[in-house]
Amino acid sequence: MVVFVCEHGAAKSILAAAYFNQLAHKMGLDLQAVARGTNPDKELSSPAVKGLADDGLTPTESIPQMLTEAEVRTAQRVITFCELPAEYQQHTLIERWDDIPPVSEDYQQARDAIVERIHQLLNH
Repeated sequence: MVVFVCEHGAAKSILAAAYFNQLAHKMGLDLQAVARGTNPDKELSSPAVKGLADDGLTPTESIPQMLTEAEVRTAQRVITFCELPAEYQQHTLIERWDDIPPVSEDYQQARDAIVERIHQLLNH
């Protein structure tokens, strides 16, 4: 399992998990991603949900989910868009994607940056 983490678990991680799952499936890879937050919002980001729907995708989560220590321990990879609490950092190698613009400001730009990074990840 690949865990994508953003602070609120409502936008960037949601996009990343949905696109990761779609692309991994198309490539015939037996990999699955989930979206998590360190401080989850009560609901998913409207621009993220609408953008995914317009792209023909469905979010992996129906509401933002809290990242757990167990998920960090068992994940094949943890990719984060935010700073993780120190207790998570000691369990696994964490990859940080800092160069993704806010989904609320420009869905397409955020999506394209995330998809490009996922392609790089899956091709290695």
